[in-house]
Amino acid sequence: MRSRSPKPAIQLRSVAGRYRIDNAHRPGRHRMRWGKRSPETQSGGPESPPLAGLSAEDLDSRIFQLEGILFIAREPISSRKLSEMAGLADGTEARTLIRYLNERYDQQQRAIRLEQVAGGYQLMTRPEYASWLRTMNHIPVAIRLSQPALETLAVVAYQQPVMRVEVEAIRGVACGEVLRHLMERGLVRIAGRGEELGRPYLYGTTKDFLEAFGMADIEDMPPMDRRQPLSPSA
Repeated sequence: MRSRSPKPAIQLRSVAGRYRIDNAHRPGRHRMRWGKRSPETQSGGPESPPLAGLSAEDLDSRIFQLEGILFIAREPISSRKLSEMAGLADGTEARTLIRYLNERYDQQQRAIRLEQVAGGYQLMTRPEYASWLRTMNHIPVAIRLSQPALETLAVVAYQQPVMRVEVEAIRGVACGEVLRHLMERGLVRIAGRGEELGRPYLYGTTKDFLEAFGMADIEDMPPMDRRQPLSPSA
């Protein structure tokens, strides 16, 4: 079980703020959108009707099955997969039960909560208990990146899909070795090929990146201040 860190992606925005990040579309290139998601996306889908017609015993049985699966899961599980594993009707029912469980946890002031991260759901401890759990070695080792790696990752995250030469043009230094290191760490992946001469690789972030920075999807990236310098600040 993991502990959720409060808004760790803010660090990426801070690092990327040293550069001019242009997120405009270019011909033949799909540029990911980032910023605040719509309320529907934040809730995991459209509002579903209450679980009408279920007896208290049936409701508890489904909740216990769902909770048990999430308790032993080592990585986020999508609502569709949860519905299959717990024998539920569909992903909508799984999301409804997750909201119901979180309401219970909040009412009972429990130390745990179900969070949406990396395209799925995971049972996590609340951030306020992180310091205590750290003394028990129950907090996963934080991903530590050098400043060049963090800056390169921030550019890829905000510009994806992006070519290496574009990352280097923004940072002003060679980034091939840093990109290779980020790929080895599972934070960056090959996201396709560009339409430019030679069909260069396009780079994007991974599911592990979303999980490491506590985001449900790439649209959770904090929006950039558009008034950025044209080159790295001194």
